[in-house]
Amino acid sequence: MTQQSESTTTRTTVTSTSTSTSTSTSTSTSTSASASRQEAGAPARPSRFAPQYPPLAAPRPLYERRVWPRTFHDRLTAPLPGFKTLARFAREGAVRPGDEGLADIPRLPFEPGPLPRVDARTIAVSWAGHASWVVRIGGLTVLTDPVWSRRILGTPARVTPVGIAWSALPRVDAVVISHNHYDHLDAPTLRRLPRDTPVFVPAGLAGWFRRRRFTRVTELDWWEAAELSGVRFDFVPAHHWSKRTLLDTCQSLWGGWVLTAPDGQRVYFAGDTGYGHWFTRIGERYPGIDLALLPIGAYDPRWWLSDVHCDPEEAVRAAEDLGARRMAPMHWATFVLSAEPVLEPLTRVRAAWDKAGRDREDLWDLPVGGSRVLDIAG
Repeated sequence: MTQQSESTTTRTTVTSTSTSTSTSTSTSTSTSASASRQEAGAPARPSRFAPQYPPLAAPRPLYERRVWPRTFHDRLTAPLPGFKTLARFAREGAVRPGDEGLADIPRLPFEPGPLPRVDARTIAVSWAGHASWVVRIGGLTVLTDPVWSRRILGTPARVTPVGIAWSALPRVDAVVISHNHYDHLDAPTLRRLPRDTPVFVPAGLAGWFRRRRFTRVTELDWWEAAELSGVRFDFVPAHHWSKRTLLDTCQSLWGGWVLTAPDGQRVYFAGDTGYGHWFTRIGERYPGIDLALLPIGAYDPRWWLSDVHCDPEEAVRAAEDLGARRMAPMHWATFVLSAEPVLEPLTRVRAAWDKAGRDREDLWDLPVGGSRVLDIAG
């Protein structure tokens, strides 16, 4: 989320599911090389060999052109801000920390290092900052919500540099986009990519890429999937919304991505989301998530942002709802988007993880520029 107007108000509960045709009874194509692992302190996780419920949809063709509804307002978890909310924000809202909250900017963790060497059977993640990751999975290099710009529209410049030099990236095999807010869909960064790079985007967003001459764009509805070189890309719901101009509110969808390697290893990238019922449903459909990349920042004031941004405690709860073995925090330490002190998300997520009784090694609280390799035997 770039501008503070890009948020929602009072939380409501929605029990309806996606109208996507991907909720059909197509059989699952996901397999696994090993049984589910469980360890002390971690939540019980469904077996990788247990059937997903509902069954996963068969992958759709890559790069197909599709027709979507004019709006996705029916997918909102909570209503968009009304006049009373905007008036309250104008009266008492704070969109930046005070001087004390900004004083810890020099202490924000920034430790750029080389990308790890991997093979087709290895999963590794490297954090460039905010929601931008270099995910190595199934022999592919995948970028999530790539933002390499120093500044984005409506927001002060980055408070930490990009953790991974663009020149240090291997060939990018695919890009996944969670939604169209400026801090997740950055045109200057995307212009650096070859126009034949495969891009996976939410429903309604392919036109934005095609107008910029991208030729391999796959747009998906919630619970739909596509497959590239044996890696499955599933688009899943999130508690958020979309807007890029004054006239396109919720005209494209928003969500996260589950990446599944040929051997069944899974990484979940949440994108931008508040806390809610979707995490449990994602965990049921995609059992055995090895690593969840979850947002922990841009949450204060809660009356304004709780519907669209998890706070650190909610992010830990989301990891447990997902049945994820490991969690890597993101969406903090990069852009100052809200009023919490800049270092607070890290201290709070560590405390929440400990309070939940989780193994400290399974919280991958990386510095900007840091990397970790998934040890599947661990």
